[in-house]
Amino acid sequence: MTYKRILLKLSGEALAGEQKFGISQDILAPLALEIKNIQQQYKTEIAIVIGGGNIHRGVAGMDSGIDRTTSDHMGMLATVINSLALQGALEQAGVFTRVMSAIEIQRISEIYIRRRAIRHLEKGRVVIFAAGTGNPYFTTDTAAALRANEIGADLLLKATKVDGVYDQDPVNNSNAKKYESLKYIDVIKQGLKVMDTTAISLCMDNQIKIRVFNLFQTGNIAKVIAGQKVGTLIE
Repeated sequence: MTYKRILLKLSGEALAGEQKFGISQDILAPLALEIKNIQQQYKTEIAIVIGGGNIHRGVAGMDSGIDRTTSDHMGMLATVINSLALQGALEQAGVFTRVMSAIEIQRISEIYIRRRAIRHLEKGRVVIFAAGTGNPYFTTDTAAALRANEIGADLLLKATKVDGVYDQDPVNNSNAKKYESLKYIDVIKQGLKVMDTTAISLCMDNQIKIRVFNLFQTGNIAKVIAGQKVGTLIE
């Protein structure tokens, strides 16, 4: 089984790599090459949503005395920066790419229009959705769930630093148990910090499956698209 159309959710922190802040070319270049290989091998249509936590996190900005709405808007602009960086890496690898923003920034991106996004995907272009939902108080996880539903994605890929969903933090607890699969409602009831509740609920209501996996193990994206049991499946 291979998936025809997927949405890949990347955290901003993933783009920072070991430097913890900013954008690492050591992450971008291999990621772009992996996406290119997937397109060529599987002909999968790929959409991407990127967070902005490597530059600015909306909630964290409140600790500096910035009001939540302004801080979230700053976070949206951070996702635009990340999206342009990934677009540059993909185009250097020879992948046709479009950045579509939920807020209007005409000179550097297209405004998000659902039908146009789907047409780009059908033409074999990677589409990067920037600026979240365009509204404060919504995370990029929710934006990923929303866009996955809007474009009719077969699967939402949630890229993380660990190899699936655990009942406890595996970094701090060596006895943490990994789940091979979970129901949406169990994620919510157990308070598992996979995605925020709004994002999980949106996927649950519309039956969008979520595969949580380790981004930093080379070839994992291809394995997921090929239908292999990598990480944790939420359905």
